[in-house]
Amino acid sequence: MTFTPETLLRDLFDQAVAVADPMRALSTHLPARPQGRVLVVGAGKASARMAEAVEAEWGPCEGLVITRYGYARPCRGIEIVEAAHPVPDQAGLAATRRMLDLLAGLGPDDFVLALISGGASSLLIAPAPPMTLADKQAVNAALLASGAPIGRMNVLRKHLSGVKGGQLAAAAFPARMLCLMISDVPGDDPAFIGSGPTVGDPSSVDDARAVIQRWNITLPAAAQQALAQGSGVLAPGDRRLSRVENRIFAAPSQSLEAAADRARALGITVHILGDAMEGEARDLAAAQAEQALGIRARLKPDDPPVLLLSGGEVTVTRRGDGIGGPNAEFCLALALALNGAPGVYALACDTDGVDGAADVAGAVIGPDTVAKARAIGLDPDLALADNDAHSFFAGLDAQVITGPTLTNVNDFRALLICA
Repeated sequence: MTFTPETLLRDLFDQAVAVADPMRALSTHLPARPQGRVLVVGAGKASARMAEAVEAEWGPCEGLVITRYGYARPCRGIEIVEAAHPVPDQAGLAATRRMLDLLAGLGPDDFVLALISGGASSLLIAPAPPMTLADKQAVNAALLASGAPIGRMNVLRKHLSGVKGGQLAAAAFPARMLCLMISDVPGDDPAFIGSGPTVGDPSSVDDARAVIQRWNITLPAAAQQALAQGSGVLAPGDRRLSRVENRIFAAPSQSLEAAADRARALGITVHILGDAMEGEARDLAAAQAEQALGIRARLKPDDPPVLLLSGGEVTVTRRGDGIGGPNAEFCLALALALNGAPGVYALACDTDGVDGAADVAGAVIGPDTVAKARAIGLDPDLALADNDAHSFFAGLDAQVITGPTLTNVNDFRALLICA
């Protein structure tokens, strides 16, 4: 090979992120600017970059977009508000109220462009009465620690919200709305991107209660009362959704294909395992380690390297109190499962640059990861048991730190297997 495995893996990740950059991907999905009043609203970790891309095409626009702290972009008309993620804060609450006020009173001749990406579930925040912000924060923290898949988390979030599950679109009715989305969810279902603020949902309050029971989630009393009162989630056929078009313009599959094309151009054999993988990070790591070892055993000395690519969103059930994230935990569990097998390298990162609550995208491993760690006094087994993968990889200088990528098509995993 004319490249180092670690350098190659980082290059493939960069390709996956670049193809999902709204400045590169959004314009072909944006219509000509409509006549009359145009209002741009949005939320998510990529939403400010999306707003920047819109104004590059349409010029200055009226509107309000909520993004994560550190993810703001310069816009000439659209106001960008930064708020907390993954646990919401007062800034997100106040900005959401202002957004709903902007949408109130629109008429059938008005046009709303909504920009939604991953992270909107925490940034677009309107707790269902009688819940307070503190109640909503407690629910989010409990969900993040539960190990529940993102789709199940969002079912509960919707029924405890006044803006999710189609309710943002209802606030704008009867105006016409186009919602442009970047998908960060397995299966690319628009109803689950940012908890579907412009999309109806067939789930019920009973479905939300089932999530609570299945993952043993403790709710504040006010949240229990909100569920008892019912919810404002719109059914898919609700007339208030009749003037909404939802369109995904960037998705995990496109990013995996971009990385695959890059690798194939270098003569590497590529297998895309899927863009919608879910489950516990350490369980998926064990499965992919077994697959990689099987491939390694069959490779002949002159065979080209093999690359396994996958996306989706794995989760972590917190058992310890370390600093970790699902991608770093995947890498740590993978390194242990590979047990120093020669020729196998891997990278796992979140494409938004944030793995869990840390400003770290993920990590990279090689055959010597575990041995190097033990040589400097790091215990990989203890780190995994304590969900402390970020601290572990920081000690090895093996973290992937990108800063804000301004997009979000969820997890990117790449295993390179060399003869």
